[in-house]
Amino acid sequence: MSATQSIAPQVQSTEATGQNDHFSALKFITCGSVDDGKSTLIGRLLVDSKAVLADQLAGVQRSGSTDLALLTDGLSAEREQGITIDVAWRYFATPGRKFIIGDAPGHEQYTRNMVTAASGADAAVVLVDATKLQWQNPGLDLLAQTRRHSLLVNLLRVPSIVFAVNKLDAVEDPVLAFHNISGALAKFSAEAGITVRATVPLSALLGHNVVDVQPGWCGYHGPSLLQLLETLPVTQAEGTEAFSFPVQWVEKFSASADTSQGRRVFWGRVATGSVQAGQQVTVLPSGQTATVAQVLDHVRQPKDVAAGHSAGIVLDREVDVSRGDWLLAAGFEASRQLSATVAWMDDEPLLAGRVYWALHGHRWVKAKVQRIVHRLDIHTLAESDADRLEPNAIGHVELALQEPLATLPYTRSRVLGSLVLVDTASHKTSGAVLVR
Repeated sequence: MSATQSIAPQVQSTEATGQNDHFSALKFITCGSVDDGKSTLIGRLLVDSKAVLADQLAGVQRSGSTDLALLTDGLSAEREQGITIDVAWRYFATPGRKFIIGDAPGHEQYTRNMVTAASGADAAVVLVDATKLQWQNPGLDLLAQTRRHSLLVNLLRVPSIVFAVNKLDAVEDPVLAFHNISGALAKFSAEAGITVRATVPLSALLGHNVVDVQPGWCGYHGPSLLQLLETLPVTQAEGTEAFSFPVQWVEKFSASADTSQGRRVFWGRVATGSVQAGQQVTVLPSGQTATVAQVLDHVRQPKDVAAGHSAGIVLDREVDVSRGDWLLAAGFEASRQLSATVAWMDDEPLLAGRVYWALHGHRWVKAKVQRIVHRLDIHTLAESDADRLEPNAIGHVELALQEPLATLPYTRSRVLGSLVLVDTASHKTSGAVLVR
């Protein structure tokens, strides 16, 4: 994940709910362990929904058969090694809906790529390979990466989580296998506090229950995966919180004086709440206050703008505002101390006393790890004392910031409650931080 990419999602900019969700593009990712069939599943979705052209399909023919995984594994290294390394995004539509699919890598060392994709997703399909599990055993153990990815998408507040039990065509008793695996998934979800939309049996290779329903297969009588995805809601913009706005770009000399009144225009995307002329705002970090003189929409027309939409804000007087500053509703509190959950993604372990760059919106501040409170055991879900967090671990830490940031708990705001930690020397993204 690039250091310039925030964990905070680019929220689907729709204020509608209910029926209108059906017409909004659903952004979802596939995740899970290595070789669970994520790329093949997306290839099957694209082919069976007729979203692949004939020449594209011909390009993934191997020895007379079609390798569906190659439709998403586009990097040369991925094709050579037969694995997914980076997130591949694909677009397709059905008569019922438009979709944006992210094929996230399953290897533990590429967990940071999966976290980046999940941070802005409306849904996550967690694949489980039936052939890798002791499916004959009702008390079977799930793979560590299945548990890790499930915990991460839940921590990142992905609204809809779906389990897809894959490769059931390759086991002797698919009915028993699906029964035992879905039972293990339900037990794990209950213990972890994960709300699951559905658990679907499928064969990505053969197409069972991917686009078309295979009635009664594996004792399942629900919708296919695609039918289920067509009903899932998109992420709603955070319009109920107080107004907050990260400044992305300052237009110093407006090209349109009649709309900006000759003053600088501060451009960005409204993170929470809404903004309208006459509203009083505070600038972080300077603490100066001003009144919004005018609000411009993305086409420079005067208009009130709500969360999830781009805006240009003109203030009634010239104050010191730069890229990375925040415009906040009056009374919005900022703090130098944070208690947070961190998904650690650096190759070097996280140690108390280390200092990192923290990216919040477009603002960079120094952050010191004051204390590692505990580490989460992904196998037992128990919290244990720890003095370090190893790569791909999840834990609870306390951070001291060089300058105050205006944050909210991540459970309230995916935008204000998320930060990225970046190594000060290597500039590698080290951790995803979720404010508690």
